[in-house]
Amino acid sequence: MTNRAFALELPRTLAELLNDEFSEARLEKALGIEHGVPCELWDAALVGPLSDFLSRPGKEFRARLVRLGWELSGRNAPPPPELALIIEALHSGSLVIDDIEDGSTERRGAPALHCAYGVPLALNAGNFLYFWALELLSRLALPPITELGLHRAFSRTLLACHQGQALDLSVSIASLSQADVLPTVSAVTRLKTSKLCELAAHMGAIAAGASQIKAQAIADFGSELGAGLQMLDDLGGIASERRATKGYEDLRHGRPTWLWAWSAQTLDPRAYAKLQQLGQRVSSGREAPEPLAGALRSAVGRHGRIEAHARLVSAMTRLAQAVPESRILAELEHELARLEKSYD
Repeated sequence: MTNRAFALELPRTLAELLNDEFSEARLEKALGIEHGVPCELWDAALVGPLSDFLSRPGKEFRARLVRLGWELSGRNAPPPPELALIIEALHSGSLVIDDIEDGSTERRGAPALHCAYGVPLALNAGNFLYFWALELLSRLALPPITELGLHRAFSRTLLACHQGQALDLSVSIASLSQADVLPTVSAVTRLKTSKLCELAAHMGAIAAGASQIKAQAIADFGSELGAGLQMLDDLGGIASERRATKGYEDLRHGRPTWLWAWSAQTLDPRAYAKLQQLGQRVSSGREAPEPLAGALRSAVGRHGRIEAHARLVSAMTRLAQAVPESRILAELEHELARLEKSYD
């Protein structure tokens, strides 16, 4: 049975909204009745690549966080139908851009968009999704003060995500001192994963008209949830065979992940230096990533799982203190336990 805390029946899909965006009526409104651009040109330029990408199955986890933020605010009626899809448009855009910047070749079981359609079209499509999300937000007919709050939250999040991505792309684990690893990994997580989950939960709360204090508590929960799940995701990248592609990609790029942060915490300087040297050999292509993955697993042991669990428990505890009257806290706690187990 699906827990209502994270249950979400999206009334439409992003692909359907995209088709509406490039309908004759919408194009005539934007360009005038004599816009004269054949449909096949739009298909080749933008609609086709994005329809391909948006039709691929995803987890829609952030969309569920929007619904959760709405329900935690005490609203019984469902949120505006497209509200949850807006965060998915933003997230999809970030995935397209991330794949270009990371040199990833696959996304959601198919070639990455830049591999299938070329970097210029994919780059433009990813940026289109950022701005389309903001435009969709303006079409919800929310009270002006509510819309302003959502736009400000969007702007803060986009700024933070690009700051975090800059760190993630430029910092190599080989160049970081042992003392700098934990704060760097924490910053990247906070600015990327946490901020997007924070925005999703915050969107639901703001749109529902929650008080500023309650909306901030719900946003903080989204942020901490994102951090805990990023820890579990990093662990899964070296512990789960089905997730090894992404984990090994991070090792080859020398990315600072939570595996490195925990190793820097638990190892003495000599042992950490040896691990770092192994990492250099992997990132330079002189050695396969499997031995490094094994060494990181040994260094981290159960510490990583304990840290991630503590982060999720803390997030849940703080939320319960701020929103004690919520009827869905028990269901949410059960769902978080299921999510955590899914990373085993």
